[in-house]
Amino acid sequence: MSRTTRFGAALAAAILFAGVVGFAQSGGEAVYKAKCQSCHGAQGVPNPGIAKMMGVKPVTDPAVKAHSAAEMIAITANGKARMPAFKSKLTDAQIKDSVEYFRTLMK
Repeated sequence: MSRTTRFGAALAAAILFAGVVGFAQSGGEAVYKAKCQSCHGAQGVPNPGIAKMMGVKPVTDPAVKAHSAAEMIAITANGKARMPAFKSKLTDAQIKDSVEYFRTLMK
């Protein structure tokens, strides 16, 4: 196999691998990690300092679990208490997808 062919095969494999890794993360997960994780935590459990200062409850808290998906979408879009509104920063689909991902952390 020539050097050029090996290089081309290695490049194609690297591009294919990068594409697979990129699709492994859902859109909701990506939005959550970019916009929500800093306050709500990677697994839906906020840092104790953030939780105390901002009043952020963990995803397992009964008060959080009591919210329907529609209520969570409205809260994310319009804000609530110290949580800012994201309707001007995210599309409706991104808000819905991030809430759907957050709700998977409840399990």
